[in-house]
Amino acid sequence: MSWKFKIGRLAGIDIFVHFTFLILLAWIALSGYGQNGDIALAAVGLLLTAAVFAIIVLHELGHAMAARMYGIATRDIILLPIGGVARLERMPEKPVQELVVALAGPAVNVVLAALLFVIGSIRSFADPEAAFALGAGIIDQLFWINVFLIGFNLLPAFPMDGGRVLRALLAMRLGNFRATQVAARIGQGMAIAFAVFGLFGELFNQPMRPMLVLVALFVWSGAGQELAMAQARAGRGAIRASTVMIRRFAAVEPDDILFRLVAFAQQGLQHNFPVVVNGQLIGLVTRDDLARGFTALGPEARVMQIMRRKFPTVGPDDPAELGLRELSDEFPIVPVVSGKRLFGMLTAESAAEYVRLRRTPVVVRVSEPVATSNRDER
Repeated sequence: MSWKFKIGRLAGIDIFVHFTFLILLAWIALSGYGQNGDIALAAVGLLLTAAVFAIIVLHELGHAMAARMYGIATRDIILLPIGGVARLERMPEKPVQELVVALAGPAVNVVLAALLFVIGSIRSFADPEAAFALGAGIIDQLFWINVFLIGFNLLPAFPMDGGRVLRALLAMRLGNFRATQVAARIGQGMAIAFAVFGLFGELFNQPMRPMLVLVALFVWSGAGQELAMAQARAGRGAIRASTVMIRRFAAVEPDDILFRLVAFAQQGLQHNFPVVVNGQLIGLVTRDDLARGFTALGPEARVMQIMRRKFPTVGPDDPAELGLRELSDEFPIVPVVSGKRLFGMLTAESAAEYVRLRRTPVVVRVSEPVATSNRDER
């Protein structure tokens, strides 16, 4: 079940819109009409929103083009209510490259703001009365929106642009792993600040405050995932996916009802489920899939009605990093398979736990023989 749809392709990169973006558009239109009772003003609000997300696409395209200079492809760009995400095949390994890629997005906004400022200035100079026209007002708004995006994206809230700039600068002195640790902790601290301002800050208008809470969730989750991946890379050497994966988990079948999965998830035992038939992996149900399916279809609906049939996988002997790169909010687990046979599940938590166990000292009494630890064989 896919919750995004393709709207076009730009510079060889597919552009997708998440369905929640349509809910945002409907909310903006209804809010504009409800406050003023004016269909024209509601339409202007929608056009302004569409223009903002066109700016966001160009911002993300800036990241993608900078990454392309270093041989890094971009899977796609996804528009969400809180902004956009350019999903790179991999992150730059050199700090200077990450610095360039991170700054490329805000640089696009700098160029757009400069162009809008020039256009607005020329229009005002040529016809002073035009400065008060509707079109001039939109130009001014788009100018300030670009200025806002420049400042907001450069906040050191990892994994936002400013956070990646911070990590790149820190990595030049501390190394990538330690830099990621520091940047992730700062990012999660800023996520808490965003949430507090979003919930209680009277300085922000009402439409802005829920967005701050959503941004806080994105920053907190993204920083945690990036830190887990860095921890796995720091301790992996030639670590295979089979070494890091979890081996004990519940699998479901296509005919199972959703009520069974929800009951299992409510116990806190597991929230994402592989779908198997005779040991063969045929699908995947994530926490979000289950929540949406349970609400829309009811508890008696079948797993086959909501399961994903396309999802990333990794082989048991593949490097663990290949699977960790695939982890995201959309795919919080990556199955470890050979052919179609399911061997285990790779998660950010399993990778972080592996690293933690490797760093835990093994203490024995002097009277006991010292044996080699087989923690790596989990």
